[in-house]
Amino acid sequence: MPTLWFWLVAAAIAMYVIFDGFDIGVGILHFLAARDDAERARLLRVIGPVWDGNEVWLLAGGGTLYFAFPALYAASFSGFYLPLMIVLWLLILRGISIEFRNHIESHLWIPFWDAIFCGSSALLAVFFGAALGNVVRGVPLDESGLFFLPLWVNFLAPSPGNGLGVTGILDWYTISVGVAALATLGMHGALWVMLKTNGELHDRARVWRNRFWIAAGVFTVLITLESFSVQPHLAGSFRAAPWGFFFPALAITGFFGARFTRGLAAFLASCVYIAGMLCSAAFGLFPLVLPSNGEPHTSLTIQNSSAAAHGLSAGLVWWIPGMLLVTAYFVFTYRRLAGTVE
Repeated sequence: MPTLWFWLVAAAIAMYVIFDGFDIGVGILHFLAARDDAERARLLRVIGPVWDGNEVWLLAGGGTLYFAFPALYAASFSGFYLPLMIVLWLLILRGISIEFRNHIESHLWIPFWDAIFCGSSALLAVFFGAALGNVVRGVPLDESGLFFLPLWVNFLAPSPGNGLGVTGILDWYTISVGVAALATLGMHGALWVMLKTNGELHDRARVWRNRFWIAAGVFTVLITLESFSVQPHLAGSFRAAPWGFFFPALAITGFFGARFTRGLAAFLASCVYIAGMLCSAAFGLFPLVLPSNGEPHTSLTIQNSSAAAHGLSAGLVWWIPGMLLVTAYFVFTYRRLAGTVE
């Protein structure tokens, strides 16, 4: 049962990155693809009906994590308290920038909220990527399963044999994962803009799709090599179960599909790339849910961090219909809002 819930949590997080990822990407493109206020307003209409609904998956992932792995939830939310507060404020600023932008017609008001929207979207992508990097790299868990990390120390990531036991949330590895996330979501958002617009805005979005695609490819290779260096458990997982190479193959297929296909197929290929990358990380870490970069026996696993077996079984009875309702809502919404934004 813990194994099933591990993959349910991973699936919920992947769905959040796919759905909220494209409107974060649109925020990244806010000043890059749009040339004037009218085009920026059009970009907001591209995500206007769906951006807040997309964040349902963040609640679903966090709620599932809290229910299935309470020890992991407790350790993560105490150790990552500062970055979580930063992410919370970025989510708030991003939401109110969308809602407040058009309340006052002013040459100061509208550009101010446009800058907040773009900046908070870019920083969210970086912090979400850095969060993933911290989970892959590991944290200094103690015997009680708790830890604390400052925002940064010396930007040097601990890895086997380098003697570094103290690190921060931001180091060379987690920053590189953050930049990779920025490039990936920028590409993902550009593909959504291409799908929903036409004319010059569509053409500029295609140019930025190509640029972000190149950056995402470079950083995908870079963080893959770095990940196997800082977290040796990844190599062991793939050696023990070679079928897991299906996930990297899925990511590679989606990555090239995002560049060399068109329309909806290109956007769906980007979704496949993101899902493949996240599932590759999850497979490589399994059965760990939060590795320790100190003593290996203090790592949190699906066994020592999960809820009781009866609770997991009972929760599944409620989780399945809840997720079916969410899925039905998303299918209905996106079918109703199909087509380009004029």
